[in-house]
Amino acid sequence: LLDARLPGMSGIDLLKLLRKEANETPVIIMTGHGNVQQAVMALHAGAADFIEKPIAVADLLAGIDAAIELNSNQVRRAQARDDARQRLGMLTDRQREIMLRVLAGHPSKNIASDLGISQRTVEAHRAAIMKRTGVRSLPALTRLVLLTGMFHDKQA
Repeated sequence: LLDARLPGMSGIDLLKLLRKEANETPVIIMTGHGNVQQAVMALHAGAADFIEKPIAVADLLAGIDAAIELNSNQVRRAQARDDARQRLGMLTDRQREIMLRVLAGHPSKNIASDLGISQRTVEAHRAAIMKRTGVRSLPALTRLVLLTGMFHDKQA
């Protein structure tokens, strides 16, 4: 919980500093003199909530519960993203290249022709990709890649 009006620094400025240092602790900004612009600034800075004083205990506890749940969801997403990056990091450069082409919808025959390798080699790489990443289908592989943002980094 941060008060919007702290001595020497506003609660929003402190929140910005925390986020700049990669601190993702959920923060609720409280104020006795709030306005819409201040609320928008707090939420843009990463506040989980912006509430005005006086605060009913039930409202405060509900806000804290929501912030904790939000943090739990963020932690789970970060863990899933890290796991996906680790699994995809086990691929060779050639496998990664083939995977991106497969996920872009290119048939194995075309991939083989473009890369100057046999279609059988492409199929072997596809099987190795599935095994190394631990997925059983192209949709599951797509979800894994989307978790990492790899599609935005390298387009096939």
